[in-house]
Amino acid sequence: MRFQLLGPLSITDGRDVVVLPPAKPTSLLAALLVRPGEVVPTSRLRQAVWGEEQPATAKAALQSCVLRLRRLFAKYGIEDQAVVAVAGGYLLPADGDTLDLLHFRRLTAEAEGAGEAELPLLRRALDLWRGPLLTNVPSELLHRDEVPRLVEERLRVLERVCEIQLARGRCRDVLVDLWEATRARPQHEGLAAQLMRALYRVGRQNEALAEFRRIRTHLRDEFGVDPGTELQELELAILRGDEPRGPVSDTVTLTSASPAPAPTPKSPASLAPALSLPTPLSPQGSPHGSPGGPEEAPAGPRSAEGGRPGPRLPHVPGFTGRTRETAALVSHLGEGGRSGSAPVLAVVSGGPGMGKTALALHAAHLVTDRYPAGAVLLPLSAPDGTPRPADEAAAELRSLLPSGAAHGSSLVILDDAVHPDQVRRFLDATGCGAVVVTSRMGLAALVATHGPAVLQLGALPPQESRALLTAVLGQERVAAESGAVHTLTEACGHVPLALRIVAARLLTRPRMRLADHAAWLLRDLPARLALPDDPRMSVPLALDGALRRLPAPLADAHLRLARLEGRITAPDAAGVLSLPEADAEEVLERLLDTGLVEEDRPGTLRMNPLFRAHALHRSTRTSGAPQPLAAAVRHALPSGAT
Repeated sequence: MRFQLLGPLSITDGRDVVVLPPAKPTSLLAALLVRPGEVVPTSRLRQAVWGEEQPATAKAALQSCVLRLRRLFAKYGIEDQAVVAVAGGYLLPADGDTLDLLHFRRLTAEAEGAGEAELPLLRRALDLWRGPLLTNVPSELLHRDEVPRLVEERLRVLERVCEIQLARGRCRDVLVDLWEATRARPQHEGLAAQLMRALYRVGRQNEALAEFRRIRTHLRDEFGVDPGTELQELELAILRGDEPRGPVSDTVTLTSASPAPAPTPKSPASLAPALSLPTPLSPQGSPHGSPGGPEEAPAGPRSAEGGRPGPRLPHVPGFTGRTRETAALVSHLGEGGRSGSAPVLAVVSGGPGMGKTALALHAAHLVTDRYPAGAVLLPLSAPDGTPRPADEAAAELRSLLPSGAAHGSSLVILDDAVHPDQVRRFLDATGCGAVVVTSRMGLAALVATHGPAVLQLGALPPQESRALLTAVLGQERVAAESGAVHTLTEACGHVPLALRIVAARLLTRPRMRLADHAAWLLRDLPARLALPDDPRMSVPLALDGALRRLPAPLADAHLRLARLEGRITAPDAAGVLSLPEADAEEVLERLLDTGLVEEDRPGTLRMNPLFRAHALHRSTRTSGAPQPLAAAVRHALPSGAT
């Protein structure tokens, strides 16, 4: 058995992972593991478990906690790693084989002076990290004192990895990791300098200078200081063109230094090769940052003629997490942009609020150097969800792309497609190098005819939901109310749009306790997951819009299936819908294509709790004649749309 501290606190036997519940024994275990093999004083353990307001019986309660921990160890066969009582405290023996933190430190120590083996060893060390630390540990002390120290260890290794990659000309390989790291640690000047150099060396001078402006503004606003000498000199060198560009490899591998754990706890997001991103989507498909909307990007690349700049894409402020998934999409798009080759195609699908457009935009910004004519976002649907006239959309695309652009030199995001035919005409006519399609439908017919990479977005893993709130509200506020954070993320169904709405509201109410907001939210869920000043930031409106797109019989089936709790099987659905089992299977298949239900395991589906709450609220509970339902669904929904 092995303890996993570099993420949610968990235990694994190499096959299965048990994520421990947010309870006092979990806090005790974490307090021992962050100081492996050391005697941790009982006073510190009590503070880690109960905080400043300890019960009068804290001494006896701590002994009870230790006993519960030993029972937990026995349950999972960890008798040889029992908590050891010593004078004045407790210790937990561990080594690199039983604790991932010590394995991480062992690999980084081996990497020093290892020559060519240094980079692979450091990558292996970084791969042990599985996301934000201790998200299931409700201890203010540990999040305040220990988590920042451990995060700093990872950042030092990440800096060294990026330093090696930059020296070898692998500038594109570090962009994703540096982007994520600088957003997680916006005041870190060393990481900002590396990102500026990487951007400059791949020809993105404007974005390199924008990164300097970002950190300068942050340092002035938060600390009242300017960037250090190195950053200021780097900015001047880029402005003058004196900064050496160095070698730049043409190969895009994008091996992420972020966690790629195996095994991991089951997540509702499909990864075959489906990807998930935690940035929300408005009902009309527009990405929104936190707390505002998209920002205009720096000037795009020059057109193939060397004339006016290519079109600009909106940025997605506050884009958080999912480095591995972003890297996979960036790597796929990096294969495009070659003259005379067929366009690279990717389909990003998923239910409402899952961040489809945000992923497409974020990835597009990271590969703009491959597409000199620029990248454009073309909505294929009107705000009410109806498909736009094909001629109107085609005319807009022609106006967006620079005239005379070379074949294969542009990237096009076809946003919110409803039917494969909307996409096919652009694949045949644009001459672009890459096309990313976002859709709430699976577009199986397009997949069958054109064989794109398929990215299916689902709800976030719990640790990434917490990371999203942390990115907006700050570590201190989130760590102070871990239990309330758990309640909020569960109430949101781990849906990015819902989490962004909660974060934005709390950001404008800095004195509000997270627990109070959670209680208020739960009194009228999901109606309160909406911002009054922006109808696009509304979970009910997003889900209403998704239902309006469906044929009436299929929408009605969705509302009826919400009566089922937990997993949904064909026999269960047949009972609720009053249909033969074969017809119920047909209905479930259609709903699976819409993103309103997700595959839990083969033969079993689940409905996101937030989607279910909305459906129950909407359900008319009519009792009409249900027998023709499946036939009506098959007739109403063209097979090509799936």
